[in-house]
Amino acid sequence: MALTSFTDRLVDAVEQKQSQLVVGLDPVLAQLPDEFASVDPPLAFERFCCGIVDAVAPHAVAVKPQSAFFEALGPDGVRVFAQVCDYARAAGLLVIADAKRGDIGSTARAYATAFIEPRGEAMPLADSLTVNPYLGRDSVEPFLDACRAHGAGIFCLVKTSNAGGADVQDVTLADGRPLWQHVAALVDEWGRELVGEAGLSAVGAVVGATYPREIAEARRLLPNAVFLLPGIGAQGGKPADVAAAFTADAASALLSASRSVIYAWRAGGGDYRTASAAEAERLAREVWAVSGR
Repeated sequence: MALTSFTDRLVDAVEQKQSQLVVGLDPVLAQLPDEFASVDPPLAFERFCCGIVDAVAPHAVAVKPQSAFFEALGPDGVRVFAQVCDYARAAGLLVIADAKRGDIGSTARAYATAFIEPRGEAMPLADSLTVNPYLGRDSVEPFLDACRAHGAGIFCLVKTSNAGGADVQDVTLADGRPLWQHVAALVDEWGRELVGEAGLSAVGAVVGATYPREIAEARRLLPNAVFLLPGIGAQGGKPADVAAAFTADAASALLSASRSVIYAWRAGGGDYRTASAAEAERLAREVWAVSGR
């Protein structure tokens, strides 16, 4: 069977659902609905996240489980992380593992194996992985190998949504550019050999929706990259802020919302799944319009 690249799978999902929404799964025990108060934490995370998956599956193209929240529960949390990834896949969603891995040599190789390479006869844990490229080419190469060999995708941190990112990413280089633009140029270079049939590279970029002016410049530097745009909702970003991220391809940018979707029930009460479904539907519709479709 011919290998299908991550971006080609993504393009199909975006076209079928008319959505560019990614829902982040960032479970915090103290913020879960009361029905989980007496449930063992790993089981509570599993049930809550699977409920969110069921709720948002008609409206989102992917989920983005944040590994740190699961890892904080110890070995049982790591097991639940894998179970939630498998459940989301079975629900027809792509999985972007939000682990921001980045290290050199054999360590990076192990991270790639853990997240985006087949597990024996089973599928990889995730379709794509967030990666920290600030350690340079050798730290990214094992992930690029996984993209080539297994049709995986990666999203490299370029200009992140947190205010503190400027401490490093906005440092001015000798040529007058901020450091993040140099990193963007590297990500573009790494991704050129991994462009799928749809014209989008398996090497994407994380660009914060909280920096709308930088989005346009990032798009100029990364014409073939899929942008993963965090910062919508709880961090203050709005769908209208990210219009410049989209090219002629509807799948060229993905809007990521986490707390505003998975905790939507806290604003109006009721069943958490119903509230999350309504918020996901609203965001997906708004982003689709912003993308020019």
